[in-house]
Amino acid sequence: MRRQVYQTKPENLLDNYRVRQYTFSLTTGYLSMFSPEFFEIVRLSLRVTGIALIISAIIGVPFGAWVGLTRFTGRRLVAVLLYTGMGFPPVVIGLFVYLLLSRNGPLGQLNLSFVPQLFTPGAMIVAQTIIAFPLVAGFTMAAVMALDPQLRMQLNALGATRRQAAITLLTEARLGVIVSIIAGFGSIISEVGAVMLVGGNIEGRTRVLTTAIVLETRKGNFTLAITLGVFLLSLAFLANLAMLRLQGRGFEE
Repeated sequence: MRRQVYQTKPENLLDNYRVRQYTFSLTTGYLSMFSPEFFEIVRLSLRVTGIALIISAIIGVPFGAWVGLTRFTGRRLVAVLLYTGMGFPPVVIGLFVYLLLSRNGPLGQLNLSFVPQLFTPGAMIVAQTIIAFPLVAGFTMAAVMALDPQLRMQLNALGATRRQAAITLLTEARLGVIVSIIAGFGSIISEVGAVMLVGGNIEGRTRVLTTAIVLETRKGNFTLAITLGVFLLSLAFLANLAMLRLQGRGFEE
């Protein structure tokens, strides 16, 4: 009886190799999400973005409200500068911060303890704060200026102080203020040019989600890069959803 021998075609071997390689790459990408390096990247990303957003909100919301409520010389120029800052390229801001904090820069050569050094999270926070500030202040200014002028006249007629009137007007414009904070968050959580310049994408020190995506893409590890990108999108979605919940009223009202 003749024994039948089955031979595997080279094309089938190549296809099986590609399937195994893709499966291994996919598994490696998912397993990398639970590695200590991944959690360190997420922790640093949230820390840098959170601190920068808080600083920009603390400074930007009162400043935007002041510009929107106060009449002064040069007010139009300040408004134009804020609107210009909204569309300023982040990589240019990163270059500005780099020159500012370098050893030969105006702040770097002072060797002060509170001035952050380049390639540290502090330098990244400075860059992201500058990026988010015009958005927070500009949208807050627009929200306050869009209020009914009769409301401010009623507050003055009731004898409210300037501080009380400002707090009341900000409360009425809280939707616009929240939108300004959301816009600031979205601009810095997804920013890569400035943090790459001033942070350097150093593993364990300044590597965040966006710079990690760039690195993995250059290495050809597209599975991990896409996984990090999906996580970044999910993080932005959850943050925006939380902000909408905090506004106190829904769009259906």
